[in-house]
Amino acid sequence: MDIILFLLFAIIAVVCAINVVVQTHPISSALSLVGVMGSLAVLYLQLGGTFIAAAQLIVYAGAIMVLFIFVIMLLNAGAESRRGRSFMASLLGVPLLIAMLGLLAYFVQRMFPGARVHFGGFQHGGPHEVGIALFTTYLLPFEITSLLILIAIIGAVVLARKELD
Repeated sequence: MDIILFLLFAIIAVVCAINVVVQTHPISSALSLVGVMGSLAVLYLQLGGTFIAAAQLIVYAGAIMVLFIFVIMLLNAGAESRRGRSFMASLLGVPLLIAMLGLLAYFVQRMFPGARVHFGGFQHGGPHEVGIALFTTYLLPFEITSLLILIAIIGAVVLARKELD
């Protein structure tokens, strides 16, 4: 049953991720990203990271996606116009993608030859462990990320103001 649930939500995550890139309207793309975040939360829950799964849903699928949609609405972004594809991209795109995925699978198999996933075997995803890691080891990247998000919001407001004038 674990494998079936894993495959189901992995497929949902991959399909939604492809849909993020394929969609021409930014709101539809953002909603597909919510599907990716929800699927990842279920995968984290299946691995035993209950706190990480809850944080994934609350922080990313909730707060960050509301921020993304707010910025998209603020910028009044419409649907993307389709352009003609180049001949080389349409000819080599799929074969190169398959080759890249094959190389990735080969290197992962070589780096982790006997790796097995044990569902529910991860027991270090609680709030205490995450808090200790976040405020000791990962404090600087956490603060830099918050500053980058603040700069992005300010940039979106500046771009929206210029467009109104």
